[in-house]
Amino acid sequence: MIRYSLKCDQGHAFESWFASASGFDTLKKAGHLSCAHCGSTQVEKALMAPSVANADGESTAKALTPVAGGPEEKLAALRRHVEENSDYVGTDFVKQARAMHLGDAPERPIWGEARFEEARALAEEGVPVAPLPFIPKARTN
Repeated sequence: MIRYSLKCDQGHAFESWFASASGFDTLKKAGHLSCAHCGSTQVEKALMAPSVANADGESTAKALTPVAGGPEEKLAALRRHVEENSDYVGTDFVKQARAMHLGDAPERPIWGEARFEEARALAEEGVPVAPLPFIPKARTN
């Protein structure tokens, strides 16, 4: 893995990890890179200092910290909003979402887990569902 400092044509600076140096080039050429702040696809490598090990073998690289208002903070804010304003129903999500859609259960905001095929079936039935960009905290390390 390799970490690059990047910048977009709008002047935003951010960092990202790539599988290899050629991985960056491949993604850039295919148009799959975008600014973490504004979404611009005009992304270039920025000047960066290399990570060098000291005499003790420890890296001089500093731990990455979330940029204020950056994607990590926005994702954390979304998680807080979902957790504070809806009920986690776990693997019962499909059953409860369908029951609410059919009027067999009172409507309320819920979130939970569903296999891709189950979520697709709900969407095809007209049940309003959307994937969340995070998993329940109980399933994280």
